[in-house]
Amino acid sequence: MRQMLVALIGILSVFTSPSAFAEPSKQLVTIVTSANAQTQLMAMILTMQAVKQGASAHILLCGEAGDMALKDAPKTATNPQKPKGMSPQKLMKLIMKKAKTTVEVCAIYLPNKGVKLTALIDGITAANPQKMGKRLLGENARILSF
Repeated sequence: MRQMLVALIGILSVFTSPSAFAEPSKQLVTIVTSANAQTQLMAMILTMQAVKQGASAHILLCGEAGDMALKDAPKTATNPQKPKGMSPQKLMKLIMKKAKTTVEVCAIYLPNKGVKLTALIDGITAANPQKMGKRLLGENARILSF
C-alpha cells in the first residue's frame, strides 16, 4: 500500500509541476532587410518586447539593414526617432547588451558592401548560413521579418 501511495504521489507531482505545463521557450529570429529607419526601429522595439516576455532572440541584418551594424553607420541608423529619441542602432546595441542577443549580418553582406569584419560594431559577426537555416527551422522558432 505504501509503495502504491509513493508511486501515485510521484505521478501526480509530474502533472502538477509548473514545468509539466510550461510553454517551450520561444526562439525569436528577427530578420531585417528594410532600409527604412522606422521599420528598422520597430523591428528592434518588437524584438525587445519579445525578449522582455521571455523569448530568446537572434537578429539577422541583410541588405541595407546591415548598415545598422556598421561602426560608421549612416544617419538613418543613428538618428533618434520620436517618441523616445531612440535610433535603430542604439536600440539594437541595447538589446545586445541587456538581453544578450546575438546580432549578425547576412553572410553575403560584407563582401558585397566591400568592407571587412572590422567595420562592424564589436560583437556583431557574419552569419553562418547553415547555422541560420537550422535556427529558422527550430521547433520553437518564431520569425519576424521586416
